[in-house]
Amino acid sequence: MAGIVVPRFELFIDGQWKAPIHGNRIPVIDPATEQIVGDIPAGTSEDVDVAVKAARAAFSRNKGQDWARAPGKVRAQYLRAISAKVLERKEELARLEALDCGKPVDEAAWDMDDVSGCFEYYADLAEALDDKNYATLEIPLDKFKSNVLKEPIGVVGLITPWNYPLLMAAWKVAPALAAGCTAILKPSELASVTCLKFASIMQDVGLPPGVFNVITGLGPTAGAPLASHPGVDKLAFTGSTSTGRMIMTAAAQNIKPISLELGGKSPIIIFDDVDVEKAVEWTMFGAFWTNGQICSATSRLLLQESIAPSFLKKLVEWTESIKVTHPLDKDCRLGPIVSEAQYKKVLKYISNAQAEGAKLLCGGKRPAHLERGYFVSATVLGNVTPSMQIWKEEVFGPVLSVTTFNTEEEALELANDSSYGLAGAVISKDTERCKRVSEALQVGIVWINCSQPVFVQAPWGGTKCSGFGRELGEWGLENYLSVKQVTRYISDDAWGWYPPPSKK
Repeated sequence: MAGIVVPRFELFIDGQWKAPIHGNRIPVIDPATEQIVGDIPAGTSEDVDVAVKAARAAFSRNKGQDWARAPGKVRAQYLRAISAKVLERKEELARLEALDCGKPVDEAAWDMDDVSGCFEYYADLAEALDDKNYATLEIPLDKFKSNVLKEPIGVVGLITPWNYPLLMAAWKVAPALAAGCTAILKPSELASVTCLKFASIMQDVGLPPGVFNVITGLGPTAGAPLASHPGVDKLAFTGSTSTGRMIMTAAAQNIKPISLELGGKSPIIIFDDVDVEKAVEWTMFGAFWTNGQICSATSRLLLQESIAPSFLKKLVEWTESIKVTHPLDKDCRLGPIVSEAQYKKVLKYISNAQAEGAKLLCGGKRPAHLERGYFVSATVLGNVTPSMQIWKEEVFGPVLSVTTFNTEEEALELANDSSYGLAGAVISKDTERCKRVSEALQVGIVWINCSQPVFVQAPWGGTKCSGFGRELGEWGLENYLSVKQVTRYISDDAWGWYPPPSKK
């Protein structure tokens, strides 16, 4: 893949490309070759301040009539134009994303379809806002009329991760713009290229200046100033639980609302009545999709003991057949870990698990045919116990931990014994059992007889240390709307609480 480079971008502020005030840049490293293939601007607090001012000006321009208070159908036209441009540039965006974060290009192309669909979906919801506004409330006194007015919450800061660079941005940008907010997007410094390329689409569709801004840079020098900026009215963050805690602390100083989609250590429970090959593939997809770098990965496999030997034999056979190669190669199904630091972290988790007594069933190291790149073969660890680090902590790599159970009650106890609560899956032919398990799992998302499907119409988010708030669906739009009560006195009668002054 020699010769592939990423385009050179500056920061995108107020509808223009602007060099960072301090002029610093961050190298872009292809995780499959370990080669520098470009760089991105390293914004700092000064750049954040400029972007926030631009977003505030755009929000209030022409008393809000240009964007915030424009009819929803006006904003919907922009969202649909953005959706069309993403599809038009799907191949280029997918290749840039695969090069930047290491996911297979076929998967990245699928993501671009989802990005486009997300903007189309929220265009529909933006239009629907026009009809839903001033909804009438049923109240007990006929002398009053009460309505609910939904207004954009204001300037929003959006901080997104590196595993789904453009899609996670779309999950936030699309509903924020649909609601009438103006936004500053701060993508992960490990994968910012497609978010910068996306800004050029905003230019092409003629989005009003300042409505959408992109500040790239390091977390402490760009993300933290955005989180703590008094001119930002709301924060939405997707990323690690540890960073989520810092985001909460920063937001608390200015009493601003936040929504957090954080880490996970999701279980997949497989009972003994399953079609083994179908269950094996869903188990692999749940753990190894996106190179295992996904917050909802069902990376804790709970197998009913009676089928464990035969199931694991089949699982290892299938896992060892996964095509691991450069993400731009045809039919790649597992690419590299995103960075050297993350690569070393994943390998450390695997070695620690073995030291604690886990059995390496397959994988656990760089594939023999790849001399360079941050590749880790899809890994299955058996004999894992709930006390092990690998069972409790999020690895964010292609690593599946396996334990067994005898009864449904035991499976649920193992599944719920976690500080996380993002997602969970159950595979069984018993419909009633699946219903019971889905209700008992302490998570925000449950998959039955599958793992990882995501639909823009359905709510996404977790419980416990996996965060709070919901993205996608109508819930995603509500994140960016403020609810105002408007109550009128409609009677011609005096209120009559105070007697009139006596006449002397």
